[in-house]
Amino acid sequence: MCNGCVQKEYPDRGNTCLENGSYLMNYLGCANCHQRDFVLISNKATEDDDGEEIVTYDHVCKNCDHVIARHEYTFSVVDEYQEYTMLCMLCGKAEDSISVLPDDPRQSAPLF
Repeated sequence: MCNGCVQKEYPDRGNTCLENGSYLMNYLGCANCHQRDFVLISNKATEDDDGEEIVTYDHVCKNCDHVIARHEYTFSVVDEYQEYTMLCMLCGKAEDSISVLPDDPRQSAPLF
């Protein structure tokens, strides 16, 4: 992975987890060919590991095929929550958890 292509390595993205795409606000340009053009996705793979879906792919320079960053996204259901994580030098790091129930028990107000 190339730290010369990004403004900040692994920026904190809060709860924004990308299953596909690129965070171009963090892209400086290709450190190899010195062009700032589109970022392509290559080597995309999806695997299901014991109930956890893992999506991985490479962010690649459109002009010279330089690998900018490796992206990993995970999805799983734990108890009654959908859990999402993302880790990528370009897109950043993030985690999110969403209840599968109509009303999230963590956000309900106490009755008393």
